[in-house]
Amino acid sequence: FFRIDFFFWFAMADLEAQIPALAAEVAKAGDTVKALKEAKASKAEIDAAVKELKRAKTAMDAITKAIAAQNANPFDANRDGLESLCKRRFFYRPAFEIYGGVAGFFTYGPPGCAVKNNLISLWRRHFVIEEGLFEIEDTNIMPHNVLKASGHVDRFNDFMVKDLKDEAAFFRADKLLEESMENIIKDPTATPEQKEEATKVAAQADGYSQTELGDILKKYNIKSPLTGNDLSDPYPFNLMFPTPIGPTGDLQGYLRPETAQGIFLNFKYCLEQNGGQMPFGMAQVGKAFRNEIAPRGGLIRQREFTQCEIEFFCKPVINEDGSIVTGGKGGKPHPKFDLVKDEVLTLFPSPQQLAAQSTIDMTVGEAVEKGIIANESLGYMVARTQSFLLRAGIKRKYLRFRQHLPTEMAHYACDCWDAEIMFSHGWVESVGVADRSAFDLNAHSTATGQELVAIEKLAKPIKKMVVSTKKVAAGLGKEFKADAKKVVEYFDGLSDSEKLALKAECKEAGSKTVEIDGKSFELLPKHTDFDEREETQHTVSYTPSVIEPSFGIDRILYAIFEHSYYEREDEAEEKVEEPKKDKKDKKKDAQKDQMERSVLNFPPEIAPVKCALLPLDMRVTRDARYEDMCRSLASSLSVMGISSRRDDSGVAIGRRYARGDELGIPFAITFDFETFEDKSITVRERDSCVQVRVPFDEAPQILSRLCDAQMSWDECRAQFPEQKQTASDKVGMKA
Repeated sequence: FFRIDFFFWFAMADLEAQIPALAAEVAKAGDTVKALKEAKASKAEIDAAVKELKRAKTAMDAITKAIAAQNANPFDANRDGLESLCKRRFFYRPAFEIYGGVAGFFTYGPPGCAVKNNLISLWRRHFVIEEGLFEIEDTNIMPHNVLKASGHVDRFNDFMVKDLKDEAAFFRADKLLEESMENIIKDPTATPEQKEEATKVAAQADGYSQTELGDILKKYNIKSPLTGNDLSDPYPFNLMFPTPIGPTGDLQGYLRPETAQGIFLNFKYCLEQNGGQMPFGMAQVGKAFRNEIAPRGGLIRQREFTQCEIEFFCKPVINEDGSIVTGGKGGKPHPKFDLVKDEVLTLFPSPQQLAAQSTIDMTVGEAVEKGIIANESLGYMVARTQSFLLRAGIKRKYLRFRQHLPTEMAHYACDCWDAEIMFSHGWVESVGVADRSAFDLNAHSTATGQELVAIEKLAKPIKKMVVSTKKVAAGLGKEFKADAKKVVEYFDGLSDSEKLALKAECKEAGSKTVEIDGKSFELLPKHTDFDEREETQHTVSYTPSVIEPSFGIDRILYAIFEHSYYEREDEAEEKVEEPKKDKKDKKKDAQKDQMERSVLNFPPEIAPVKCALLPLDMRVTRDARYEDMCRSLASSLSVMGISSRRDDSGVAIGRRYARGDELGIPFAITFDFETFEDKSITVRERDSCVQVRVPFDEAPQILSRLCDAQMSWDECRAQFPEQKQTASDKVGMKA
């Protein structure tokens, strides 16, 4: 899911067009210097030639640096600072770290766990509550037959290559190809034609077949990135973790690779709970497990991770004659589509990718109308996905929806869009929104013999000719014995027109031989003497198509970390003249200074702690009234579901503000000497550092409204008097 923006180079075409001429000029100047030295020319001539060579190189370097600056990832500069903060404040760390750790496993610390849980709670409010979904909790372990039917046993593979000389070195083939293409695209000396070809190859990297992938790796002479050794041909590697079930181990199971299958298995029961009404949606939040080949990139590629998945079961268009329309832009309508049709999305359709073109901005309604997004239900879920990500703290300019290419689309999918978020790893798939058609319900229905269908009452009953097999089925047992059931199932699998064709063929030829499960059966006219009768049909049954938004919570969370992190330009404390310090002390001071300037500007809804409770200084804590008021306020906040953190340490108030800022705490309440007299406190907002004076008794309600986005900070400032605080001013304003 790492995806570099391979289309940036169009913006640099003018700069890169100058590279060949400058390179030739540098080479010519270098040859001139070399020739003059060999000819033992005068010092003045050589110096002049060297000066010209330096000038040409300087011009070349300037263009190269300009290209590099335009290509710079805006999140690269802060990545080290963010990772230092996350480790220092224990947002997350490698699991089993005291034993050396294992790639692809991470442990969330208290603040990280809180942010993740708040993100999931926000997801539940945004989707489960607002969309009226049925949430279930299924098992983490699934038996073989379930995942065999879903296709995971046979097809849940990535292509892997290994170092031919180092048997411990394995790589995911398509990712190696993407990285190699990225290097070509970033190479200032590569021609526009080479860059365009690399762009197209990279865009299709995870859509190539096993043979195609092997041929392309050989074409570009791609070697092991660790050793430079040759690589094996690509071969499939199943990503599921197998586990035996029971003491004998005879029942094969797997850790589930996705949460979706549990939803499909319980479709019929939730349909019953919904009174048989369509459309409706189901949801599940939980762990999924994938034995990744070479997990890299921290939280964004794990072997154990959290998914939030929705399966929205669509109600098709049912015509007066009982026929069902599921295809085309009108085939899967959504009852609330009008609410989102005017929302603007940044789309990256497959034609634009294949032509190495850029993204397009378009409303959801226009995208569905033009057939760019397949149908209303898919468009609705894409729009709702965008509003959730923005609400959670993703920056709009770094979010796009990329359509799957035809070569990477699952065989059963009608259309699929990935929400890709830009951060220091490039464009990373974080949510997949797919039209899975009715594949999963049909697969499990076939495997179990259970009808997984919805039934709709027709607006007007219709008369229809029906071909019945009941009469002939009763007499098949005498002739076909134990195989009679197979023959009946064969008949039932035929459409009415196919049954009539088979009846006519047997009558005309006297018999017909058919193959069922690898065995031949001779059918006579009496075996196919099906009844034909007219019936009045009041209902129609169908297997619903499914729209699936699948959220990778850990990837989204890391993207929020990067989008939220910044460092203030101003320092938290005024500098005072101090004695000279050695290098070690200066390094400690630099780390301390960074700690005091780092900020995570999480939205209040997902912040790990909503409010810090602080005394102005230690003198305030010595007043007996402080303890009572602080405990009372903390209790009132907790009753309203607002978490708070108390910091009575003796350090300066500015430094305590900074401690909260780097944890992402959006608000700080300060008790000062006036608090005991006028029963008021100050509320400080993290990003603006502005403080307002608020009555003590009103503080819990105000904080609740701020944290639930029922009141903006600007509205709060307009309602209450602003209070200047020197310590707050020193913390600085957002850059």
